Amino acid sequence: MMTFLLLFLLVATAGYGLYVYNRLVRLFNYTKEAWSGIDVQLKKRHELIPLLVKTVKEYAAHERNLLETITDLRSRGIAAGSLKDAETAEVSLSKALGNLFVVVENYPELKANQNFLELQREISKVEHDLQRARRYYNGTVRNYNILIEQFPSSLIAGMAAHRQREYFDLDNQSERAAPELSF
Repeated sequence: MMTFLLLFLLVATAGYGLYVYNRLVRLFNYTKEAWSGIDVQLKKRHELIPLLVKTVKEYAAHERNLLETITDLRSRGIAAGSLKDAETAEVSLSKALGNLFVVVENYPELKANQNFLELQREISKVEHDLQRARRYYNGTVRNYNILIEQFPSSLIAGMAAHRQREYFDLDNQSERAAPELSF
């Protein structure tokens, strides 16, 4: 009877270990899939930026510094080798694009240009899709990191060399600040 109980505990422990290991693998692959969704949106964004810069250049020649900054930030985003580098470049690029759309307000003929309006809509759609992809990625990373931290799955994660993944945060720091109101 004792042998049967010991055998049952051994099989149950091994079964649980396999279950946790397979869950870790599944969540790890979900994070990779989610990152590919972000990567697709970033590539779309990077493809639209040269068209936007070209369109704005035709109307706003003296906004050269801003357009060069946007082009440089786009290059940094494409060349980013790590999640932190990509995050830093993309946050800066988002701010620069925001500044560009503010500057465009000074050019009514540009605001009425059909190509510019279409590019603005496309970039807005990509930004929305990027935000959704980022949420999905961060959710899968959260689930993966929780499983790695929880006991006893942390033991299996450690043996299988699973490490926590970083979140991808494109939030604009200015969006977190409380708005200033003046009366």
